[in-house]
Amino acid sequence: MATIIPVAPFDYVVFGATGDLTQRKLLPALYHRYRDGQIPETSRIIGASRTELTEEAFREKARDALKSFIAPFDLDEDKLDGFLAHLSYVHIDALGEDGWPDLKALLDEQPDRIRPYYLATSPDLYGPICRNLDRFGLIGEKSRVVLEKPIGKDLKSARAINDAVGAVFPESQIFRIDHYLGKETVQNLLALRFANTIFDRLWNADVIDHVQITVAETVGVEGRGGYYDTSGALRDMVQNHILQLLCLTAMESPLSLDANSVRDEKLKVLRALKPITAADVQTVTVRGQYVSGAVGGKAVAGYQDDLGPEAATSRTETFVALKLEVRSWRWAGVPFYVRTGKRLPKKHSEIVVQFRASPFSIFPSESFGREPNRLVIRLQPEEGMKLEVMTKDPGPGGMRLRPTDLDISFEETFKQRYPDAYERLLMDVVRGNATLFMRRDEVEAAWEWADKLLKAWADRPEPPRPYSAGSWGPTASIALIERDGRTWHEELK
Repeated sequence: MATIIPVAPFDYVVFGATGDLTQRKLLPALYHRYRDGQIPETSRIIGASRTELTEEAFREKARDALKSFIAPFDLDEDKLDGFLAHLSYVHIDALGEDGWPDLKALLDEQPDRIRPYYLATSPDLYGPICRNLDRFGLIGEKSRVVLEKPIGKDLKSARAINDAVGAVFPESQIFRIDHYLGKETVQNLLALRFANTIFDRLWNADVIDHVQITVAETVGVEGRGGYYDTSGALRDMVQNHILQLLCLTAMESPLSLDANSVRDEKLKVLRALKPITAADVQTVTVRGQYVSGAVGGKAVAGYQDDLGPEAATSRTETFVALKLEVRSWRWAGVPFYVRTGKRLPKKHSEIVVQFRASPFSIFPSESFGREPNRLVIRLQPEEGMKLEVMTKDPGPGGMRLRPTDLDISFEETFKQRYPDAYERLLMDVVRGNATLFMRRDEVEAAWEWADKLLKAWADRPEPPRPYSAGSWGPTASIALIERDGRTWHEELK
């Protein structure tokens, strides 16, 4: 059984408390931590929003959200009532003065508490909220601020946000969250690499042929069209989630699990990532945009139809495939193929480490379809790891080989529910453990690389390639990898 270690009492203040992120992710995550005994009874969760609600109305809204987004078998009515009793609410104007004295009065009741401020708001409010926290005397040694992505839309805007927040919070109190880093499998990637000699010795260009990272979504813009059309797949997914996964896959061993040691190594990978120029975009990048099709047997509209007639000429990409290169001794000559998109066949995220084929085989070619070893790290929907090896087909009749999976599903193997990413990260903020959060220089290095790719696309302006909803993206993304004699891993079960 997993060991549940209670955290110290806290006052968690969530700005944007009536928004989708809070209702869908944050409140369920906090409920699970309360139900499992990790949140002390004296802790408070304080919602802050411009919506005018009474405290009782906020609690009822939270109750409805928890019943909508938590499986019925995970809801305990007594625990639910106990959790809701910890909720308070403040009607507040992030840009003005209304509500700030009320928040101060509430927090001053427990002046020595750990105070995480979670900014589940638009990024353009990060600076004003932080300035008001400072103005009303709400920042102390035990304060932390949590910033949701996107942190800017380019390097310039990311620096402006970091400057505004950094003007009132020291870097050690700023937690830039990427929920992918809180997934059990992502953390197990560190254990796999650095706690197992067998993999540590194999993790280099001598043994690994290439790496694939796929983050596939079945949904479209889902009411986020206004934001998404100014963002696109590169800004929304590649610049943060995918580059973070690439960093953890490619990084050297840190000196320790100390937050700065880990983040130092990730930063080195970002700085070693080869820039993509206008001369390269046609051979190592593919942009796509979904058109009407069928996902899961259900007909769905195209991207431009989802946006409405005012965006009928949108050139925003909903799919990106890239061939990346990490310029280091360990990874010289090993391509990293990454892809992400909306309206793909399945919701699926994985890292595939493809090992090189053996240089010589003692087995006759007719005895098997020759398959090099492959390590598949599943991030969702079912977290786990699978190592594909060649074994003898049981029974008489000679030596016949076939690929076999050594499969670990974490939930099935350990026979228990593990905290999801937000649950873990929310508690890490309370503990002050920043290992799984991004440092300022990481964010800016990722944007510096992404900006160069965005400029390269702008210098060679072409519309994104259409792909049918329910497919794996434009056919050009298949050519991207197959021209190198490789293929995308799509054995989705």
